[in-house]
Amino acid sequence: MKTVNRTCKILLLCLVFLRLFQVNVSAEEQRQIKVVFTHDLHSHLEPFDLEINGKKQQVGGFARMETWLKQQQEEREDILFLDGGDFSMGTLYQTVFETQAAELRMLGALGVDVSTFGNHEFDYRSSGLANMLAAAKNSKDPLPALVVCNLDWEATFQGEQAEEGALLKEAFENYGVKSYVMLEKDGINIAVIGVFGKDSLECSPTCALSFKDPADAVKETIEIIEEKEQADMIVCVSHSGTWEDEKKSEDELLAKAVPQIDLIISGHTHSILEQPIIHKETAIVSTGEYGARIGSINMKQKENGRWQLEDYRLTLLDNSYDSDSEIQKKTEEIGRSIDQEYMAQFGYEKDQILTYNPWEFTKINGLGTILKEETLGNLLADSYLYAVNQSETGDETPAKIAVVPSGCIRDTFPKDRDITAADAFQSLSLGIGPDGIPGYPLVSVYLTGEDIRTMAEVDASISPMMTTAQLYTSGLSYTINPSRLILNKVTNTVLQDWEGKIETLKDNGLYRVVADLYTGQMLGAVEEKSLGILSVVPRNAEGEEISPEELEDYIIYTDGKELKAWTCVADYLDSFEKVDGSSRIPDYYNNTHNRKIIDNDSSLIAVMSSPSQAARMIFSIVSVLVVVLMLVIVLIIYKTTVNKKKRHK
Repeated sequence: MKTVNRTCKILLLCLVFLRLFQVNVSAEEQRQIKVVFTHDLHSHLEPFDLEINGKKQQVGGFARMETWLKQQQEEREDILFLDGGDFSMGTLYQTVFETQAAELRMLGALGVDVSTFGNHEFDYRSSGLANMLAAAKNSKDPLPALVVCNLDWEATFQGEQAEEGALLKEAFENYGVKSYVMLEKDGINIAVIGVFGKDSLECSPTCALSFKDPADAVKETIEIIEEKEQADMIVCVSHSGTWEDEKKSEDELLAKAVPQIDLIISGHTHSILEQPIIHKETAIVSTGEYGARIGSINMKQKENGRWQLEDYRLTLLDNSYDSDSEIQKKTEEIGRSIDQEYMAQFGYEKDQILTYNPWEFTKINGLGTILKEETLGNLLADSYLYAVNQSETGDETPAKIAVVPSGCIRDTFPKDRDITAADAFQSLSLGIGPDGIPGYPLVSVYLTGEDIRTMAEVDASISPMMTTAQLYTSGLSYTINPSRLILNKVTNTVLQDWEGKIETLKDNGLYRVVADLYTGQMLGAVEEKSLGILSVVPRNAEGEEISPEELEDYIIYTDGKELKAWTCVADYLDSFEKVDGSSRIPDYYNNTHNRKIIDNDSSLIAVMSSPSQAARMIFSIVSVLVVVLMLVIVLIIYKTTVNKKKRHK
């Protein structure tokens, strides 16, 4: 009996011990992971000027980012580092995109685990992207994995750009681009999926690839992961973005459609999310553009296996962070090749001072947000007319109008600072021409007076809903009444030279208009985008229509070379009158000049008078719908009355 009691006590003690041990194990098994993230770095390898709370300071830069990362690794060595795409296009470093693959190699130097493609990775066309991936691979440097799950190769190969698609497929395979990758951090298995958004594709006219619906593709990919992998966490690096309107906010729609995702790194819209957006158990995070800030999150696994966010931070990389010497050295090494490979062919050096800026221009994030004339937009548009009309372009007709959309302006000129050739480049840094040299070239087309009025109407009616579409012009003045019906907001459009002299715009007159290649393509697509309601038809000097496919035939050449948009800016800034060897941006650009007049008159006469053709079309459609609706109502009343009479018989 004593033996039995002793045995029972021993067993009881064992059970108590095991229970205590189980509690300890459970506590230890509440796993944690640290995630750091970037997106929309846009070739900003070096620090840049940014004004925050009225204070101008230098922020960002990969060397500062490395210093911050080393501080984080002192606390937790095994960090998951993710990037949401658009790592290229925005500074002079993009000019060695194809040969040096500067951005991708520097992401690898920082230890980025995974990135994805943004729309600007396609700016240098298929051959440029393929060359960049090859240059990155051939460098033998550490590189991030690249993931995108919604590529549709079948549709790509059936389209008109199948040859370019084949080129990219080979380049993607050689680099090792996948739908997803599996990573292990601190014993946690993480599946990282990449996705390319719908708006990203809309913003990438040079992309030759076709894509599946993002949510459908992510669902399919997660099914594969659940079948083949033992993933503890699912993360998506997305170049889709978030918007104020939740119904249009692509990454929020993705979170709702695919609730298995634990975390979405949201690039594309340059959003600064001070707090994560949470949909059920999916978190969406964004840290803004250019690497001014870097995001970090501690994530802790819950009892149900999902993850909760703790200690979410966006850290401003200001001058309190020293530059890491090793990353700084690598950056400078790549930078030295820019003058040799790119700037020399235009007669500039990247650090060459062009002029001095004493004026306060709207910050780059503010451009396009309010429908109004901008002094910076005026300066850039004026530079086009200056460069074209001062050069031998093969067309003796002076250019009358220049157009610059806010979406093409990538940087502003800081106040009270010398402006360099690098600054001129960064103001209009996008794209590449058929010559394969970075920078969009200008195109020269002719528009009728009616087309020019339509162009002004696109600005008035569309840009409040799509800020990148706001237009800044030279040689033109138009009045907008925001109270009027959409597509009927412009009340007056005239030609206006730099001195303010007005000239009537003739409906059937032909006027020479210059813009960069991208803008020319977008203006030519107005009819398709507006479902035929609006139309801007580019023409040649004889008035013959130019198809979108022919637009490259109207690129402006000087001395046998494409006239790049950014060189127009550099040449114009360099032309300002010099006193004692130095110059400054003239007083003219400290004020606006009635190029875009906002006259918000809500009176009935102002709102209803002189409707445009588009407005008359809308009125007609609405009238027809009203008549149809009234007929339906009458029919319903008639049938109801008849049925009642039948029931009473």
